[in-house]
Amino acid sequence: MLDDLNFSYDIVDVTEKPEFLEKYPIFTAPGIVINDKLEFTGIPKKQELIEKLNC
Repeated sequence: MLDDLNFSYDIVDVTEKPEFLEKYPIFTAPGIVINDKLEFTGIPKKQELIEKLNC
């Protein structure tokens, strides 16, 4: 979805960077962090994602 929205993002593999699990309680992949806040775990609905990206 982020590609479809032409939104740039980084993919972090938490098995390689476990410090992200200390900072964000991600129990389901994907965990989507926007502006240093965990906004979604799992796949959000497209409209919900758009709303969070526009804030």
